[in-house]
Amino acid sequence: MTTGPTSEGLDPAIADRLKRNPDGLVPAVAQQHDTGEVLMLGYMDDEALARTLATGRATYWSRSRQEYWVKGETSGHHQHVKEVRLDCDGDTILLKVDQEGPACHTGDHTCFDAGLISYSAIS
Repeated sequence: MTTGPTSEGLDPAIADRLKRNPDGLVPAVAQQHDTGEVLMLGYMDDEALARTLATGRATYWSRSRQEYWVKGETSGHHQHVKEVRLDCDGDTILLKVDQEGPACHTGDHTCFDAGLISYSAIS
Protein backbone atom coordinates (compact mmCIF):
# COMPACT_ATOMS: atom_id res chain seq x y z
CA MET A 1 0.00 0.00 0.00
CA THR A 2 1.37 3.42 -0.95
CA THR A 3 1.64 5.96 1.80
CA GLY A 4 2.57 9.60 1.84
CA PRO A 5 6.07 10.93 2.33
CA THR A 6 7.99 9.18 5.09
CA SER A 7 11.55 9.06 6.35
CA GLU A 8 11.83 5.24 6.54
CA GLY A 9 14.94 3.74 5.06
CA LEU A 10 17.04 6.85 4.48
CA ASP A 11 20.38 7.10 6.25
CA PRO A 12 19.89 9.65 9.08
CA ALA A 13 23.11 11.43 8.09
CA ILE A 14 21.61 12.12 4.65
CA ALA A 15 18.14 12.90 6.02
CA ASP A 16 19.62 15.50 8.38
CA ARG A 17 21.13 17.38 5.42
CA LEU A 18 17.85 17.69 3.50
CA LYS A 19 15.77 20.85 3.59
CA ARG A 20 12.27 19.85 2.59
CA ASN A 21 9.34 21.98 1.48
CA PRO A 22 6.19 22.00 3.66
CA ASP A 23 5.03 18.80 1.92
CA GLY A 24 8.24 16.99 2.89
CA LEU A 25 9.62 17.09 -0.65
CA VAL A 26 12.91 18.14 -2.24
CA PRO A 27 13.22 19.03 -5.95
CA ALA A 28 15.35 16.53 -7.87
CA VAL A 29 16.99 17.53 -11.15
CA ALA A 30 17.84 14.67 -13.51
CA GLN A 31 20.88 15.31 -15.70
CA GLN A 32 22.41 13.08 -18.38
CA HIS A 33 25.65 11.92 -16.78
CA ASP A 34 27.89 12.07 -19.86
CA THR A 35 26.61 15.21 -21.64
CA GLY A 36 25.40 17.37 -18.74
CA GLU A 37 22.05 17.89 -20.46
CA VAL A 38 19.24 18.70 -18.01
CA LEU A 39 16.48 16.15 -18.58
CA MET A 40 13.70 16.79 -16.09
CA LEU A 41 12.66 17.93 -12.64
CA GLY A 42 10.86 15.66 -10.20
CA TYR A 43 10.33 15.58 -6.46
CA MET A 44 11.62 13.20 -3.84
CA ASP A 45 10.81 12.61 -0.23
CA ASP A 46 13.10 10.65 2.07
CA GLU A 47 11.66 7.31 1.00
CA ALA A 48 11.99 8.06 -2.73
CA LEU A 49 15.61 9.03 -2.20
CA ALA A 50 16.24 5.91 -0.12
CA ARG A 51 14.71 3.73 -2.85
CA THR A 52 16.80 5.48 -5.50
CA LEU A 53 20.00 4.94 -3.53
CA ALA A 54 19.13 1.30 -2.84
CA THR A 55 18.12 0.33 -6.39
CA GLY A 56 20.04 2.68 -8.69
CA ARG A 57 16.75 3.51 -10.44
CA ALA A 58 15.34 7.01 -10.17
CA THR A 59 12.27 6.95 -7.92
CA TYR A 60 10.13 10.04 -7.42
CA TRP A 61 7.07 11.10 -5.42
CA SER A 62 4.17 12.01 -7.73
CA ARG A 63 2.46 15.09 -6.33
CA SER A 64 -0.57 14.60 -8.58
CA ARG A 65 -1.08 10.86 -7.97
CA GLN A 66 0.22 10.88 -4.39
CA GLU A 67 2.35 7.78 -4.97
CA TYR A 68 5.90 6.71 -5.73
CA TRP A 69 6.92 6.12 -9.32
CA VAL A 70 10.04 4.63 -10.78
CA LYS A 71 11.04 6.48 -13.94
CA GLY A 72 10.46 4.14 -16.88
CA GLU A 73 8.35 1.60 -15.02
CA THR A 74 5.46 2.07 -17.44
CA SER A 75 7.12 3.86 -20.38
CA GLY A 76 10.31 1.79 -20.57
CA HIS A 77 12.33 5.04 -20.52
CA HIS A 78 14.40 4.22 -17.45
CA GLN A 79 16.84 6.43 -15.62
CA HIS A 80 19.84 4.46 -14.39
CA VAL A 81 21.41 6.52 -11.61
CA LYS A 82 25.17 7.02 -11.84
CA GLU A 83 25.60 9.65 -9.13
CA VAL A 84 23.53 11.51 -6.52
CA ARG A 85 24.50 14.91 -5.12
CA LEU A 86 22.97 17.48 -2.79
CA ASP A 87 23.43 21.16 -3.41
CA CYS A 88 25.23 23.32 -0.85
CA ASP A 89 21.98 24.20 0.97
CA GLY A 90 20.56 20.66 0.97
CA ASP A 91 17.39 21.85 -0.76
CA THR A 92 17.94 20.33 -4.22
CA ILE A 93 19.01 16.86 -5.31
CA LEU A 94 20.99 16.29 -8.50
CA LEU A 95 20.70 12.88 -10.13
CA LYS A 96 23.26 12.12 -12.82
CA VAL A 97 21.60 9.41 -14.86
CA ASP A 98 21.87 7.34 -17.99
CA GLN A 99 18.52 8.03 -19.67
CA GLU A 100 16.95 5.38 -21.92
CA GLY A 101 14.72 7.03 -24.52
CA PRO A 102 12.91 10.31 -23.94
CA ALA A 103 12.90 11.75 -20.44
CA CYS A 104 9.65 13.69 -20.81
CA HIS A 105 6.20 12.14 -20.57
CA THR A 106 5.30 14.04 -23.76
CA GLY A 107 7.86 12.03 -25.71
CA ASP A 108 10.31 14.92 -25.98
CA HIS A 109 13.96 14.12 -25.30
CA THR A 110 13.97 16.44 -22.27
CA CYS A 111 11.19 18.23 -20.43
CA PHE A 112 12.82 21.47 -21.57
CA ASP A 113 12.59 20.85 -25.34
CA ALA A 114 9.08 22.20 -25.83
CA GLY A 115 9.23 25.88 -25.13
CA LEU A 116 12.12 28.26 -25.54
CA ILE A 117 11.21 31.60 -23.99
CA SER A 118 12.42 34.52 -26.07
CA TYR A 119 14.13 37.34 -24.27
CA SER A 120 16.16 40.43 -25.00
CA ALA A 121 19.69 40.20 -23.74
CA ILE A 122 20.66 43.00 -21.42
CA SER A 123 24.01 44.41 -22.38
